[in-house]
Amino acid sequence: MEAAALFVMVLTFLFLGVPISISLGLSSVLAIALFSNDSMSSVAQQLFTASQNYTLLAIPYFILASAFMSTGGVARRIIRFAVAAVGHVRGGLAIAAVFSCMLFAALSGSSPATVVAIGTIAIAGMREVGYTKDFAAGVIANAGTLGILIPPSIVMVVYAAATDVSVGRMFLAGVIPGIVAGLMLMVAIYINARRKNMPKQPFVGVHEMLVAGRDAGWGLFLIIIILGGIYGGVFTPTEAAAVAAVYSFVVAVFIYRDMGPLKDVPWVTEEDGPNARVGFSAAIYALALLFIWLILSFFFLGDLGLETRFWAGVVLALAVFGYYPVLRSDRRTASIGVAYWRSLRIWRRNLWHILVAFIPAFYNAETRKVMIDAARTTIMLMFIIVNALLFAHVLTSERIPQAITDWMLGAGFDWFTFLIAINLLLLLGGQFMEPSGLLLIVAPVVFPIAMQLGVDPVHLGIIMVVNMEIGMITPPIGLNLFVTSGITGMSLVQVVRASAPFVAILFLFLILVTYFEPLSTFLPYALMGPEIVMQK
Repeated sequence: MEAAALFVMVLTFLFLGVPISISLGLSSVLAIALFSNDSMSSVAQQLFTASQNYTLLAIPYFILASAFMSTGGVARRIIRFAVAAVGHVRGGLAIAAVFSCMLFAALSGSSPATVVAIGTIAIAGMREVGYTKDFAAGVIANAGTLGILIPPSIVMVVYAAATDVSVGRMFLAGVIPGIVAGLMLMVAIYINARRKNMPKQPFVGVHEMLVAGRDAGWGLFLIIIILGGIYGGVFTPTEAAAVAAVYSFVVAVFIYRDMGPLKDVPWVTEEDGPNARVGFSAAIYALALLFIWLILSFFFLGDLGLETRFWAGVVLALAVFGYYPVLRSDRRTASIGVAYWRSLRIWRRNLWHILVAFIPAFYNAETRKVMIDAARTTIMLMFIIVNALLFAHVLTSERIPQAITDWMLGAGFDWFTFLIAINLLLLLGGQFMEPSGLLLIVAPVVFPIAMQLGVDPVHLGIIMVVNMEIGMITPPIGLNLFVTSGITGMSLVQVVRASAPFVAILFLFLILVTYFEPLSTFLPYALMGPEIVMQK
């Protein structure tokens, strides 16, 4: 009776057009007031407890990092690198768009942000070289869904908070499925391109690939910082999110200088001369190599002490520092010492620029806009999450998940048929609800059942995330469809029609993820061990 009344109230409010956050919160309060033995004071207590959840603190930081990366020129540089790497194959620009979405997904953790950042540039580029507008929109709408599968993922953080599953294991679990999903989309594009003789770009050469990779390196280095820092034991996922937000601000404002008071102020000018540029580049490459070595060596040389790895990195950095000017020397450059001496002018000038602009950067109009946009998104999402956690509290206090578990076990459900039922439920719900809200409604109900039937908790999380992906590109509430429609000027019906062939690829991927558990669990359990769930 209580369960039926609770779900009927939620669905009634949703069909009346009440926002999902209000629907969940109001239904929970009414259920407590009318049917439950709980005191109304439990509402305030639960809202306070939910707002103090340490894991959820990662969400505003990841949103802020995504906002800075989307506003800066990171997307443009990533697309240039992707085109240089794969643009020369048949259908290469579309494949490069998928590759770009995969890379940007590893920076943003958000599907709509990935569609906006990559789609605004990639769709125009595909149109210029002869791709149809429908094809370009379909590629971006579907590839953008990888934003919530490839770590770091805001939806994974929400699942972890709702079920007490490790965020670190969830992030690792998304790596292989994210790569497989991207490759499946790329193969589909390639086959279609060969069949329809779609255009391909000329091979730009290894040098352009290296230069493009170097330019995108500061943005892509965030992937190493987040994942390397978490699994290297340097910081927790929540702390990694805070580091990502600060790093994204520094890169966008002071390094790439695509926004803020130093916008369009170059690091190196023609007046500096080739000697100074060579010495400056040598120092940059040496420092970058040292930091990358310290992070990656943890995985491959973890038995060595930090001090040993540090000094080994210093030796490698000094080797680059000394050899790079020799490698780049020609009749325009003088000795190594002269190159380094003249590069000091570049360092002095830019450090002065940064010092002068440091305080104004926090109050700049573009910085304020990014912060306000990120705050709006955070408030909207966190309000949904807090009300959904209140809804989950009512479910738990009324033992509704246990009742559903007993019913399903009595009806003869096993893990195979249970996963079919979960996929159908999530695919249907994903057409009408925002991913985080739907996940927070469903997860507390299905998680105890899954544990009872022997379904791995991390595997269940990836299955739910993939369902959320498909929900973002299926009408009527598919968020990626609306975002793609907005950046292309196409109607929603046109975007749905353009996305449909690629949605079929994601359905095949969902079946693969659902019934091939090692795809999700191999990497996290190989590096971190199995997830242990304490039954409450």
